[in-house]
Amino acid sequence: MPKYRGGWTRQDAAYAVTAGMTIRLKIQYQSLMLIIRSTSELEEFVSHSKRNGQSVGLVPTMGALHDGHLSLVERAVGENDITVVSLFVNPTQFNNPTDLATYPRDEESDLRLLSGAGATVAFAPGVEDIYPGGVENRARKEFDLGTVAEVMEGKFRPGHFQGVAEVVSRLLRLVRPDRAYFGEKDFQQIAVIRRMTETEGIDVDIIACPIRRADDGLALSSRNALLTPEQRAIAPEIHRALAGSVDYARSHSVRATHDTVVEQIEGVPGLRVEYFEIVDGRTLLPVEEWEESPWIVGCITVYCGDIRLIDNIAYKK
Repeated sequence: MPKYRGGWTRQDAAYAVTAGMTIRLKIQYQSLMLIIRSTSELEEFVSHSKRNGQSVGLVPTMGALHDGHLSLVERAVGENDITVVSLFVNPTQFNNPTDLATYPRDEESDLRLLSGAGATVAFAPGVEDIYPGGVENRARKEFDLGTVAEVMEGKFRPGHFQGVAEVVSRLLRLVRPDRAYFGEKDFQQIAVIRRMTETEGIDVDIIACPIRRADDGLALSSRNALLTPEQRAIAPEIHRALAGSVDYARSHSVRATHDTVVEQIEGVPGLRVEYFEIVDGRTLLPVEEWEESPWIVGCITVYCGDIRLIDNIAYKK
């Protein structure tokens, strides 16, 4: 039976069609990919795959895909029989309506990239599919996310991680993956999702994947598309300051390292540091001495004009 790059056969495709799914098949570069928008049809296809003994990987995204996302997809394709990639801009994790309205969207480009990367399924639901009855009328749940959700992003974006936990938990229960893949650019988010899966009893292996960067060091992000040419030219100074601070930290204190990074970035006109925290990589609580933990990470958020960019770097691991 011929097997496509997406990890499934013509028999699987025939099943999807005969099951009456309102799907699209996208064929590109010898890759056959399902495009599913209904949660019930996604559950049906996943159940079919699991009955056949196939392993399932999930890559949750909000679309506007770049090479960082594709590196997650390619890893998932290499480690699973079936790879599901979600394309859903989740309104419940935005505490700024303008941020939600301006978040970049390009579904046609996303589908083309996913097909080329070998994804089995692109799951592109509407808001009503994820939140039947609408966002405002949904049954709200307060997740026990612990202190990892209260610091850094949790402090500056109240409610953000509750929204992340809400949508990721729904996706995990829909797809029931063996593995779910997230990029380490969102370092705190990974800690929050691990906490959520533990407290919710969701059996999944959370795979953290390395940050992908542009040639000039800027961490790849969907928000980079919103930068003006002038902003894009100065944005790499964020990583340049972080990378340079690793050597500096070997002979200087945590406080001195922190202050040097902030001063270097804010010395660039157009950049403003919202926060920079040097934290224990497990608890995400601030450290005062390098000897406090075997795993120490610097996490930063910087405004480049009006665009909010995040990055991080490991000092010890």
